[in-house]
Amino acid sequence: MRPLTNIYVFACVFTFMLWNNIHPTVENEFIANYSSSLLTDVPKNIPVHTHVLDLSHNRISGLSISEFISLSDLQVLNLSHNLIMELDFSVFIFNEDLEYLDLSHNNILKVYCQTLAFLRHLDLSYNKFTALPICQEFGNMFRLEYLGLSAMMIRRSDFRYVMHLQLHTVFLTLEDFSLYEPQSLTALNTKSLHIVFAANQNFSFSLLYDGMSTSENLKIINLRYTLKYKDFPSPSLTLLKKIKTTALMLDTVDLEWTIILQIFLLIWYSPVENLTVRNLTFRGPLGELNEYKFLPLLRSLEQLIFLGGSMKVLTLKHIRNKVYYFNQEILYRQFSEMNIANLTIYDAYMPHMLCPNRTSSFQYLNFSHNALTDELFQNCGTLTDLKLLILQRNKLESLPKVSYMTSRMKSLKYLDISSNLLRHDGAHVQCQWAESLSELDLSSNQLTDAVFECLPVNIKKLDLQNNQITSVPKGMAELKSLKELNLALNRLADLPGCSGFTSLEFLNIEMNLILTPSADFFQNCPRVKKLQAGLNPFKCSCELQDFIRLERQPGGKLFGWPAAYVCEYPEDLRGTQLKDFHLTELACNTTLLLVTALLLTLVLVAVVAFLCIYLDVPWYVRMTWQWTQTKRRAWHNHPEEPETALQFHAFISYSERDSLWVKNELIPNLEKGEGCVQLCQHERNFIPGKSILENIINCIEKSYKSIFVLSPNFVQSEWCHYELYFAHHKLFSENSDSLILILLEPIPPYIIPARYHKLKALMAKRTYLEWPKERSKRAFFWANLRAAISINLPISFEANEEQSDVTSTSSTSHYVNY
Repeated sequence: MRPLTNIYVFACVFTFMLWNNIHPTVENEFIANYSSSLLTDVPKNIPVHTHVLDLSHNRISGLSISEFISLSDLQVLNLSHNLIMELDFSVFIFNEDLEYLDLSHNNILKVYCQTLAFLRHLDLSYNKFTALPICQEFGNMFRLEYLGLSAMMIRRSDFRYVMHLQLHTVFLTLEDFSLYEPQSLTALNTKSLHIVFAANQNFSFSLLYDGMSTSENLKIINLRYTLKYKDFPSPSLTLLKKIKTTALMLDTVDLEWTIILQIFLLIWYSPVENLTVRNLTFRGPLGELNEYKFLPLLRSLEQLIFLGGSMKVLTLKHIRNKVYYFNQEILYRQFSEMNIANLTIYDAYMPHMLCPNRTSSFQYLNFSHNALTDELFQNCGTLTDLKLLILQRNKLESLPKVSYMTSRMKSLKYLDISSNLLRHDGAHVQCQWAESLSELDLSSNQLTDAVFECLPVNIKKLDLQNNQITSVPKGMAELKSLKELNLALNRLADLPGCSGFTSLEFLNIEMNLILTPSADFFQNCPRVKKLQAGLNPFKCSCELQDFIRLERQPGGKLFGWPAAYVCEYPEDLRGTQLKDFHLTELACNTTLLLVTALLLTLVLVAVVAFLCIYLDVPWYVRMTWQWTQTKRRAWHNHPEEPETALQFHAFISYSERDSLWVKNELIPNLEKGEGCVQLCQHERNFIPGKSILENIINCIEKSYKSIFVLSPNFVQSEWCHYELYFAHHKLFSENSDSLILILLEPIPPYIIPARYHKLKALMAKRTYLEWPKERSKRAFFWANLRAAISINLPISFEANEEQSDVTSTSSTSHYVNY
C-alpha cells in the first residue's frame, strides 16, 4: 500500500510542470505534461510508461476508455480546468494503479460510477452538480483519503455510502447553494473539512454548526449573511456538546456585529483551541442594536472571556470596520481581558490597545500592521507572562518609551518593532528594557549611531538592518551576551570592532558603503564564526588583498562567498568577483617595492658605470665637448667668414715613435715629384697660440683626407686616439669617405685597449694599406696611396704653401708626447 505522501508529491510535481510547461520527452518518460496546450481531445501519443499525466487547462469535453487503456502504469491524472460535462469512471478501469484523480473546475453534470480500488485522491469540486455526486461504488474505495465535491444542495442521505470511510480531507464547493438539511455533514468521518460558499450568497448557520460537529479542522470561505439579526438561528445545547472542531479558520467574513458576537459565543463555548479569521468586515450601525441582544451578548462574551474556555490562539487578519458610532474602548477591553495564550490582530487600523486590568495569560501578542503609538502598554504591569511581542509596521517613534513599555514584562524574550518610525537622538535619556529580553528586531527604522546607547544589556540577537547607522561608537556599553548582529543596509564605511561585543559569533554587514574592509577583523573578533559582508561596493586594490586572503585559507568565514563579493571600483574591474582578483606581492608591499626599486637602481648605476669605464664614455664626452666648444669659438671669433675651405690633401696622424718613417718615407714620396700632394703635419701646420685639440680639429677640417699610420705605437698614443675620434666624427657628420688607414706594423688585437672600439671597428670594416716589407712592392703601395688622396686643391692655397711651413714649426713644443 503506497503512503499518502506520494499523492502530495505528485501534486507538487503537477504545480512544477504547470509553471514550467514541460512537454513529454524521451528523457522524461514517466511524466507527461500537456497542460495549457489548447487540446480538445486526449493525445494519442502519450508514452505507455507514463506515471504522471497533466491534461489541465485545455478544452477537452469528453473521455473514452481507448484513450487510457494503454496507460497501465498511470498513477496521477490531472484533468482540471477543462470542459468535461459527463464522467464515466469505467474509462479508468484498466488504470489499476491510479491513485490521484483531479477533475475539478469542469462542467460535469452527471457521473457514471465504477469502483477504482486504489484511488486515494478524488477531486470533483467546482463542477455543475445539483446534488452531491456520491455513488454506492465510492463506498468500496477504502483507500480514499481526499474527496472533493460540489453541489447546490445537501441532504442527509447524500453521505450514506461513504460514512464508513476514514477520510482525511473533504472539500465542498457550494456555489448557487439552495438547500441544506441539518445534521447532513455529521455523517462524514473526516479529520479536515473545507467548505467554500459562493461570494454573493448567504451561508447556512446549520452547516457551520454541523461542520464544527464533524471534523477537528474546519475551514469555511465566504461567510455572508444579509438577513436581519432576528432571523439568525441559535444552536441548541445538545448541538454544542457534539462540537469536535479544535482548529477553525473563517476566511472572507462579511457580517453584522451581532452575528459575529453570536459566532464568537458559539466558539467560546466549544472546544475550539485555535481560531483564525481572515478578511473580516463587520458592519452596523450599532445604535439600532441595543433594542435586541447586542448588550446581553456583549456581557455574556465578557463573562466567558473572564472565565476562560478552550481557546488558546486567536488570529484576526485584515479587519475592516464599517460600524458607525462605535465605542472602540469596549472592544479593546474585551481583547485585553481575553484569557488565552496567543493573540494576533493584524492589519486592523487599530490605534490603541488597553492594558489588562489583572494579570494576563498572554504569552504571544502580534499587533503588526496597525496604527499603535508610543502610548501602548505604558505603566502596564499585568503582562508578566508575555514572551513574544510583535509590533511591526505601526507608528512607534520613541525608542526610550518602547524600552520603558517592556521594563515590567518580566518574561519577555522576543520583541519585534521593525518598520516603525523609531528615533533616538542620544539626549541622555535613560532606557529601561526588560532584563529577560534576548532577541530584538529594530530593522527598517530611522535609528542612528546613538541607538547603541539604548540597547538591552542581555540581548543575544539584535537586528538593526535598514537604518541610518554610520559607525559603532567605541565608548558604547558592552553587550557581553550578543551573539548575532545584523547591520545590513546601513551607511557603515568599515567593519565594526568587537570591543563591545565580546561574544559575537555572526555579523551581517551586507549592502553598506564598505570599500576595503579591515583585514584584522577576525583577530579583533576571535569568536566570530561567520561574517556576511557581501553586496558592498568593494574597491579592488592592495588594501583588499589581505581581506581576500582570509577566505582563501582553509575554514573560510565569509557567508555568501564568492557570489556576493564583487568589485565595484575601479571601473575596469567592476563585476569581477573578489576570488578572481589578484595583485602581486611586489605591487602591494611598499617596503618590498622600495627595496626592489633601490636594488634595480643600484644595478643600473653599476652597469652604466661599468659600460662608461669599459667604453671610455667620459673620454668621448670630453672630446665631444671639446669639439663643440671649438666650433662655438670659431663661429664667435669669425662669424662673417664662410665655411672653411680645403687647404690640404691629407692630414697625417702618427705616433712620435713612427716619425722617422713618416719623415723619411711618407712625406718625401707624396710631396715630391709629379702630382705632388699637400700634407698637413702637426710640426709645421699647427697654429701657435691655439690649443692642441683646436689645432687637430682645424687641420682635420681643412684636409680632404686623414691618413692614420697604424702600429703598436699608434695604439699607445693618446693624441692619436683624439685625432682618430675627430676624423671619425667628420666621417659621419659630412657623410664623406675621408679616412685612409696605413698599417705600418701588424697590431695584435689583444694590445688594443677596450676603449678603442672605433679603431677596432674601422680595422674590421674598412680596407687599409699595408706597408710592404719587400721593396719591389713599394711602388705599387705609393701609387695606391696617391690614388686614394687624388683631388685638386684651390690655387690660392698651393701658392701659400711655403709660408705655412715656416709659421707652424713653433707648435712642436706642445706636442712632445705625440
